Amino acid sequence: MANLIRIPWREWIPRRFWRIVAVVEAADQIPEKLPIKGAVLVGPPLRPKWLAFDCPCKTGHRILVTLDTAHHPHWRIINNNKLSISPSVDYCSKDLRCHYMITGGKIIWVKNKERHADDRKR
Repeated sequence: MANLIRIPWREWIPRRFWRIVAVVEAADQIPEKLPIKGAVLVGPPLRPKWLAFDCPCKTGHRILVTLDTAHHPHWRIINNNKLSISPSVDYCSKDLRCHYMITGGKIIWVKNKERHADDRKR
């Protein structure tokens, strides 16, 4: 059984910006519940392999993007304090599409021709 990671209490305080709240060694150590606007790095702190966070559409699915440059596509973390990643995140399932950028700690939704499940929330 994997060691459970404890996220410091101060990271549970609601924030205005997306940020990295913890670093874990393996994907099975990612906590089931994450703070709002919180992300977890997976892998060694100097060379993480994944970034995990709950999708901002609030339908309950988790997003894992690879930071490993050997994979295609891969993402880059541009800023840790106010989280910025590149390129955009485009999650597609049978009945849902969530396409957005995380820039300066904020979510910028990309308008698509298909309707999003979260359109009614905006």
